[in-house]
Amino acid sequence: MLIRIVRMTFHAENVPAFLENFELHKKSIRNFPGCEHLELWQDENQKNIFTTYSHWKSEEHLNQYRDSELFKSVWKFTKALFSEKPLAFSSKKIEEVRK
Repeated sequence: MLIRIVRMTFHAENVPAFLENFELHKKSIRNFPGCEHLELWQDENQKNIFTTYSHWKSEEHLNQYRDSELFKSVWKFTKALFSEKPLAFSSKKIEEVRK
């Protein structure tokens, strides 16, 4: 499993447009082959900063999504709203510590 985290900072006036676009496409993204989990987070103190947290079966599945028309259209719209360059990285879970 691959964990993908993308932190995005928007111009404050663009936050409603981002949220509306996310709402329109979230189910298509989540149902894309290989996507096993999708969350949207908002920074507690800086309300114009959002993070997507997703799980992918493999890097190949993520790359297929990134090559898709769905991603290209969503990303083209989203990146026009940024106030800063996004930060994106992929990780794998090594360990989960439970009680």
